[in-house]
Amino acid sequence: MASMIVTLCASGVAHADDAATRGAGIVDEWCRMCHQRVTDKPDRDMAPPFEHVVRRVGRDEAYFVRFMQEDHFPMTTFRLFDHEKADVVAYLMALQRQGATRP
Repeated sequence: MASMIVTLCASGVAHADDAATRGAGIVDEWCRMCHQRVTDKPDRDMAPPFEHVVRRVGRDEAYFVRFMQEDHFPMTTFRLFDHEKADVVAYLMALQRQGATRP
């Protein structure tokens, strides 16, 4: 029984990692034309890196889920499928878990 629980938990983590990886690909394809990478030289004409976005107060999973459901002008509106939106949220949450929330 205990091994089954460990397997199920590991499976959930692997699924979350897969979603975050897919989300990173979506971000690279659709969002990088405006959002900088954290390693880029700061540019006031570009949107901030996602590593900075996830550090903002109140930016939890519920916030990002709501955000992905709305249009955000002047941001370009991309019509992502619901599963793609969920993958982007998984990517953002992975950034938080990787320590991006530390100052």
